[in-house]
Amino acid sequence: MPLAPEQQTAVGLLSPIGGVAERVARNGEVSFWYAAEGLPEPRAALPGDLQADVCIVGGGFTGLWTAYYLKRARPELQVVVLEREFAGFGASGRNGGWLNDEFAAPHGRLGSEAELQRHIRATIDEVLDVAAREGIDCDAVRSGMLDVARSPAQLARLRRDLGDREELSAEELNRRVRVAGALGAAFNEHGARVQPARLVRGLAAAVERYGGVIFEATAVREVRPGAAITERGTVRAPNVLVCLEGFTPGLPDRRRRWLPLNSAMFAPEPLSDAVWSQIGWSGAELLGDAAHAYMYAQRTADGRIALGGRGIPYRFGSRTDVRGRTQTQTVAGLVETLHGMFPATKQTGVAHAWCGVLGLARDWCPSVNYDRSTGLGAAGGYVGNGVAASNLAGRTLCDLVLGHQSELTALPWVGHRARNWEPEPLRFLGARLVYGLYRAADRRETRSTSPRTHPLARIATLLAGR
Repeated sequence: MPLAPEQQTAVGLLSPIGGVAERVARNGEVSFWYAAEGLPEPRAALPGDLQADVCIVGGGFTGLWTAYYLKRARPELQVVVLEREFAGFGASGRNGGWLNDEFAAPHGRLGSEAELQRHIRATIDEVLDVAAREGIDCDAVRSGMLDVARSPAQLARLRRDLGDREELSAEELNRRVRVAGALGAAFNEHGARVQPARLVRGLAAAVERYGGVIFEATAVREVRPGAAITERGTVRAPNVLVCLEGFTPGLPDRRRRWLPLNSAMFAPEPLSDAVWSQIGWSGAELLGDAAHAYMYAQRTADGRIALGGRGIPYRFGSRTDVRGRTQTQTVAGLVETLHGMFPATKQTGVAHAWCGVLGLARDWCPSVNYDRSTGLGAAGGYVGNGVAASNLAGRTLCDLVLGHQSELTALPWVGHRARNWEPEPLRFLGARLVYGLYRAADRRETRSTSPRTHPLARIATLLAGR
């Protein structure tokens, strides 16, 4: 019999996986990254009506990077950040800690993307340089990333999309990390592990050191030219920038702009030296796979494997989670993935599970927009690749607001806008159907010796508009 929600909160979740009862000691509470560090001390809420030069709605990576670069470039500007919960509450403090050069847009969707890819790649160094300059210890290790293939179809996709990555045989992969059933991998040297909560907390502190003001516990109800209206007062500014990513549908006029796609993670207890000796993974490479409903993982600084993937992909009406709490069956599926890839982890307990939302545009392309005539701007839609892309977006918004014509303001995602998502219940049914088809395709590909992508996945891609 499944536990009632109040029982789950009291004693944790028990998920039978392979006959072993896995205990989830903590569920939600924002994320494991914050549990390790403790939640930040709350900042003051907006005290009432205020005047500023730039008002930024959203205290995640995009908003904070924008504020950081604006204050560095023009210290005299009055820059205000408004955040409903606390700075870093959303995806910025819950993600997999992948600082990498992967870019979400389907190939060719934004036209010529070579310059955008080059800037995304250079952003890895930019983020690490800022962290070093500002004294942000975020467990950063630049070891690249591995995408593994565990079926012939996955291997064929890796080879098809190899680009400038290095193909590794199963034997070469095993010398880095031993993944059960892996047939090969692709290695990309452009990737770094970070502890995201440490990074976003350090960034928020840097914004404040340079004179930016962050108001927390302040929910923005409406954005209009020249004003951000909250329940605590109105911030009037000639420039108002919406940087809410997956929480964008919370604004009434943007309910269908981006779809809040759910992603879930868990972290086990630290693994023993004996377990690590069976796994290998002596470096800190980011680890993903070539499945359609893919997983993502990192080896944490304290010796765990934090692993994530899609759980329930979308909640009806663009609803979001309650402080990171995720579903029992989602945790069970992620634990099963970990055990399948690393059988030596089967006796390891689950310390923490959580989830969050990321922003998805209807055409799967991220964008940066700014209208000088109204002073309104926005950025987001990173489809889970936002740790690096948010920095590039923040620098781009900074240039746009300041009126600088630069390489960044000429990038093809600037000014891009997708059509809105379908109304309910169509987007709910569509999102569930697409990910159901992807999972079904993954199951069939795992059991098959064919190198061909399963037709169910091709149908899902067509329906998704990717």
